[in-house]
Amino acid sequence: MGLFNKKTEIKKQSAAKIAKVSDAKSAVKTGVETKSMKDLYGAAEAGKAKSTAKPSEKKSVFGNAYKIIMKPLVTEKVSGLGALNKYVFAVAKNANKIEVAKAIKEIYGIKPVGVNVIRMSGKKARYGRISGQRKDWKKAIITLPKGETIKVYEGV
Repeated sequence: MGLFNKKTEIKKQSAAKIAKVSDAKSAVKTGVETKSMKDLYGAAEAGKAKSTAKPSEKKSVFGNAYKIIMKPLVTEKVSGLGALNKYVFAVAKNANKIEVAKAIKEIYGIKPVGVNVIRMSGKKARYGRISGQRKDWKKAIITLPKGETIKVYEGV
């Protein structure tokens, strides 16, 4: 029975809205400005302002950071760089130094002192008679300020 009540409530609400709009239109035709007309325009402008403001507020905490920084590299050579406060990450091929620095700041909350980016060519690979090549990729060496560290080796 609740379904039928909802339908009648919806019809009543829509009829009330139509009545308000028609009153406002008649007021405009007669040249009399009413408060309801201002409210209608104010509501429309407020709706536009809210719709433009929401995407900036909805901005995710980790926007494109995880698309730019793919994974940390964990090798013997990289672990030696840890003494110099440098960390190495595999990054997207189209990422530049500025984007990498912003992504590090966004993910780890530490602003890097320096970022060096290196394009690595894919190695030649052979499986029996079939030869090919691995994908090209890019790595970034991040230098952090003294006293700052990143927990990269936790899951290794």
